[in-house]
Amino acid sequence: MRTRGDEPSLTIGELAERFGLRPHELRHWEATGLLEQAHRVGRRRRYSDEHVAKVATIVRWKAAGFNLEQLRAVLDARSADDRHELLRRHHRELEDRIRQVEASKALIEHALECSAEDFTECPEFRRLVERM
Repeated sequence: MRTRGDEPSLTIGELAERFGLRPHELRHWEATGLLEQAHRVGRRRRYSDEHVAKVATIVRWKAAGFNLEQLRAVLDARSADDRHELLRRHHRELEDRIRQVEASKALIEHALECSAEDFTECPEFRRLVERM
């Protein structure tokens, strides 16, 4: 990243590439207020370290299942307590999804290793299903 003091340092293309995004996604996040407007040098957007941190947060939380409305609610929360409550709720939902994915993974792993002609007929597979 090129920086000179607090001066914005990344173009929209550079920021998008850093996170595997397309520039139009960043423009959309700006237009909807999720991401603070970039500083402009001439007609080109320039992004600061603060933008990088915010985009990293958005990308990671989207990967964890947050939609844009949920992200906005957390980022715009009136207080740390409000923000923490929203995050605790989402954390519980995420923990539940992780359990579901782990159960699905166990079924797939058994099916890959099962010697039965039809793994759905396998008694061990059925035991795994019953525990779900």
